[in-house]
Amino acid sequence: MALNKDQLITDIAEATDLSKTSVRAVLDQLAQIAADELEHSGEITLPGLGKLKVGERPARTGRNPQTGASIQIAAKKVVKYVPAKALADSLNA
Repeated sequence: MALNKDQLITDIAEATDLSKTSVRAVLDQLAQIAADELEHSGEITLPGLGKLKVGERPARTGRNPQTGASIQIAAKKVVKYVPAKALADSLNA
């Protein structure tokens, strides 16, 4: 089962003796900082977790699954995650 935001807040609050309100504010601020940094420099490192990078997805032709008609899908920017070596190694240990 995936860890949701409320469970993450509870776990961090218990581990650090901070209030859930404080932890929620920190996580919300982290999300805002990451979004701003990705928009401006295109990359942010989360120590122990990995990197978030902005990648480019080119325009392409797709298909509407209901009608089978060809559609043009516009180019867009996407966020890519590259795990830290320590994290990857801990999963494979």
